Amino acid sequence: MKKVFFLLFSLVAIFTAGCQSNTKSTTGANDSSQTRIYHAENGEIKVPKNPKRVVVLSGYAGNVLQLDVPVVGAETWSKNAPYLSKQLKNAKEVSEDDLEGILALNPDLIIALSTVKNLNKLQKIAPTVVYTWGKLDYLQQHIEIGKLLNKEKEATKWVNTFKKEAEATGQAIRQKIGENTTVSVIEAYGKDLYVYGDNWARGTELLYQTMQLKMPEKVKADALKNGYFALSTEVLPEYMGDYVILSKYSEADLSFEQTSAYQNTPAVVNHHVYTMQGEGASFNDPITLEKQLAFFKKAFLG
Repeated sequence: MKKVFFLLFSLVAIFTAGCQSNTKSTTGANDSSQTRIYHAENGEIKVPKNPKRVVVLSGYAGNVLQLDVPVVGAETWSKNAPYLSKQLKNAKEVSEDDLEGILALNPDLIIALSTVKNLNKLQKIAPTVVYTWGKLDYLQQHIEIGKLLNKEKEATKWVNTFKKEAEATGQAIRQKIGENTTVSVIEAYGKDLYVYGDNWARGTELLYQTMQLKMPEKVKADALKNGYFALSTEVLPEYMGDYVILSKYSEADLSFEQTSAYQNTPAVVNHHVYTMQGEGASFNDPITLEKQLAFFKKAFLG
């Protein structure tokens, strides 16, 4: 009975907040001098000029953190990502289904993916902006989030600096390993194996788009369009380039590494397999990208 009462109370609070936001005109957080219109995928959204309590229900928590905007709630993958967990230590773990938990955080902005559930209900809690993953390239996405947070100048500055460094690193790597030398990005997750195209995190945007390293033709044929391709142990060697970035989750089945087919690939024989931690690799935010760039520098250039 208490749970039912609390749910009814929460829903009343949501609708009351919505009504109040429509009546405030000269003072408070909804004052027009404190808000602005952001042209989002899901319409023209009135957002705070300087958000102070952001809930992120997507992979963009690192983008918000890099721009020094407080994140009060984030989904589980971001909370557990090694590169983000420290900065998200005090943020509450929430999900798109946890409307009561989100409401309790009193957010002034919610960022989510376009596939988010309960969008109409989330919009009654706080202005909710959605993005379609991959619709913008990974660097333009950060600038777009900068626009949302009134930090476009800061986001653009970071992008320009990072892109310049990544391009120089890519040039140095190509000079060392050869322009036609191929690189694959493969991941071991549970009992599954995947190979990735050029826009599915795991460093793929960085390696292929900005650093301009070459993708094996087999990978290009099967993984480029959809972003990833599931592999069996038997066909894995066909997708391994001259160099391999191997993303391993801590609980992954690594029995494939003991097969002769895998051990006899040129990448393994030549010690050109570089292991990357799987946890957290599925993000392409600035904090993660800086760590990945440092990893690639060390792996390829020493």
